[in-house]
Parts: sequence; C-alpha cells; structure tokens
Amino acid sequence: MISLPDNRAYTAIHTLNDDALLNIFYLYQLSFTESYCDVLFYPDWGSARWWYKPAQVCQRWRYLILASPVRLGLHLVCTYGTPVADMLVHSPPLPLIIDYLDDVREASAEDEEAILLALRHRDRVRRIGLRMPAPNLLEPIKAMDGQFPALERLFIWPRTQDDTSLILPTTFQASHLGMISMSYATLPVGSPLLTTTVGLTSLELWDMPLSAYFQPSYLVARLASMPQLESLSIGFRCPIPTRDIERQPLHTSIGMHVTLPNLRLLFFRGVSAYMEGLLARISTPLLEVLQIRLFNQLNFTVPNLLQFMSRTENLGFTFARLTFYREVVVLTADRREEDRVNPLDVAIGCEHVDWQVSSAAQILNALVPVLSVVEGLVLGYEEHDLSSEQHNEVNHTQWCDLLRPFSGVKVLHVAGGLIRKLSHSLRLADGQPPLELLPQLQELIYYKESDPGDAFTSFINARQNAGRSVALIRYPPSPSSWL
Repeated sequence: MISLPDNRAYTAIHTLNDDALLNIFYLYQLSFTESYCDVLFYPDWGSARWWYKPAQVCQRWRYLILASPVRLGLHLVCTYGTPVADMLVHSPPLPLIIDYLDDVREASAEDEEAILLALRHRDRVRRIGLRMPAPNLLEPIKAMDGQFPALERLFIWPRTQDDTSLILPTTFQASHLGMISMSYATLPVGSPLLTTTVGLTSLELWDMPLSAYFQPSYLVARLASMPQLESLSIGFRCPIPTRDIERQPLHTSIGMHVTLPNLRLLFFRGVSAYMEGLLARISTPLLEVLQIRLFNQLNFTVPNLLQFMSRTENLGFTFARLTFYREVVVLTADRREEDRVNPLDVAIGCEHVDWQVSSAAQILNALVPVLSVVEGLVLGYEEHDLSSEQHNEVNHTQWCDLLRPFSGVKVLHVAGGLIRKLSHSLRLADGQPPLELLPQLQELIYYKESDPGDAFTSFINARQNAGRSVALIRYPPSPSSWL
C-alpha cells in the first residue's frame, strides 16, 4: 500500500462543484477522441463509449454527462452484440456510430438486423463502418438510399473478394462527409455524393472492379469540388485495357486541370495510362507521400509522372532503395536512409528479374531529374524460385539502363544475391567510358556473408586508372536491412 504524505491536502471528488466535474469529464474524453475521430486505416470507434461507465457511477454524474452531449461529444455505439433496439428505446437521441469493423469478429444475424435498424435513423448516424462478407453487405448498402445529413465517416470493407456487386444507391447523399473509404465497392457514375461533399478530407476507392471503371477526366471533374481533400487513394482490382482509358466521354472536359491545395497523401494502383491521365490533370503543391502500384505491362511511358512531381514542393530525395522481390520490384526514395515514411514508393508487379530490371529501368529513366540528386542507393534482392532462373539473367544493356539515372550516387549498397548480376554490368565494354555509370561513386558496399571474389575488380581498377577510386567495403548488418 502506498502511504500519502500527511502534509498534503486532498479533496474528495464528491465535494467538487458541477463545473469542476464537467471539466474533468471533458478532459477525460479528450484522451479517447483521437482514437475514433480521424484514423483512416485502423479506426477504434468503440472508444466513443468512454462515457458509459462514468454515467453509471451516480445520478449526479449521469445528469451532468447527459446534460452536455455536444461539449462531451457523446455518441451511442452500435456494435457486435449490442442490443441496439433496446438502446434506441431507452437512451437519449444521441448521434449514432455503426461500428462493425473488427478484423476477427463476425457479425451475427442479430447484428445485421441491428445495422438495418440503426440505418433507419438517418438524421442521427455519424459514422458507418462495415467489415463483413460481401453478400452480407447488400442489404445495409441498399438501406443507404437517402439523405444522411449528419454522416461524417463511411467505411465499407468486404471480407471477401467475390463477384458480388456492391454499388451505393444513386440516391445516397451525405453533405457532411469527411472520409470515404471503400474497397470492392463502388459509387455509381452520376452519384451526387462526390459533388456535394465539399468538406471531404479523405477519399479511398480501392480494389474497384472493371464494372466500376470511370475515366480519369471524370474523376478530376469530381475532385474539383473537394478543396479540403488531404488523402486520395484510387486503386483498381485488375488492369484496365488502355483503349478504354484513351476513349474520352463527350460529356466531360478533357482539358480540365485541378489544383488540390491541401492534398498530402496520394495512393494509386492500376495501369500507367490511367495514372498518366490522372496526374496530367491535377497539381498537389503540398504533397508529402506518393505511392504507386502498377500492373505488369511491356512498356511504360510516364512523362506526366515527372511533370506532376515537379509541381510539388516536398518530393525531394537523397536516398533510394530498389528491391527485387519474387513478384514485384519496388523503388522507394526519401531524404535520409533512416526515414520511416518514404515520400516516393513505386512498385511494379512482375515475377522475373529480367522483366523487373526492364520495367524498373523504363520508370527510372523517366525520373532522371529527380533521381540524379540521389547520393545513396541500396539494391536489395529476395531470392527467386529456381523455376524462374531462366529469366534471371539480365544483359549488360538492361543493367546500364537501370543504373544510368543515378548519376549522383556516392554510396552503393548491393545485396549478396545481386553481386554477380551487377558486376557483369559494371565491366566496361570495348570503348565504354569508365565514368559512364555512377560517375560520382565513392563506396561500393556489399553484405558481409557474400564473398564477391574478383567480381568488381575490373570496375574498381578502371575507376582507379581514371582517377576516381572506389572503396570496396564489406558491411555487417542483418539481411533484413537489405530488403
């Protein structure tokens, strides 16, 4: 037991006046607010029930809390196992949070009935979060067929990826929405939702099926009415034929250009032609993170990517990683090696090293002005299956094309699996200038368990003869730091 000093004065909480108690309740709820207000990917809306237990302490506390619903941000939470029907009958008409977003819990038949019951109170619903099998979402989505004037957050995340068509009703409107996050679910073309939500700060339409396809110009026209947007995620479930992207509908403005002054995060997954059509039409001067996932294709022509990046103020880099995984090659770039968030993250889905090098080289050479200032480069490699080894031999020209954009690199890290592959590309061909590739290189670092032998001898001797010596260094960190 902790003993308290005798010379300190203590006041029992029941002696505090109502204003003091109310201030305590206000400060107490602040510790929960951040966990259920604006968290996009991992919302914890159950924290909105913070006031349930204090309201049961005594009649006085209950009266004070219920008398200040706005100041204390009081909500009723409809979630797993909650007797929603009884709660609505016996509780004050407080705003409603419909929270069925748990990763592991399944909504029961009673829960599904409770969701439909809560959705009938359209003027009270503040947040809707549904994570369940796609077929189970059909009825709740169908019930969202009118005005939801108080709705601030809408999350629809199916657990299954089947062919169930999840399309919001065309009559669904919510003028006070601040966040929309949907996967495998779509908005119908012509929906007024994206033109009436001027306060929207986050829009995520991810894993959209081909049936939900809309032109980049159509999306840009809708973005024009979202000046407060801070986060934008657009992703398709599978590749879209390029011919469909290039076919412009007559009712949209092809030349429209929109500036999103508050956008900080932009995520895209699809084919490069769609990305180019989108980036050509928007400017994001304060963008801090750009993440791109591209489907495999033979040719990548991305001039608008560089132009888009040049219209931002914060996408500058001095350090880059290029990692070859089994099914994807990933470029990340940031300002320092230890940065936890990469301002630039570009991934291309393809399986074999030769295809990966070819695809990456096309993207990298489109970003020469950006990558030429990079001073530190890591080349990482995850061992590929033996069945793909016939595709793992990359010719000299491909590696040269890959490395050429990094003309300012001073320190190059090479994972053990790439030493043999890379060393061949660094050997000078007849008549090739010794400083054509990596002219500023000072250190070539390789992982300690890999013995390069004489793999880099030719390259290092050529640099030595040209008066630009390169130090070959064995480096000791764990393998995970290379990937």
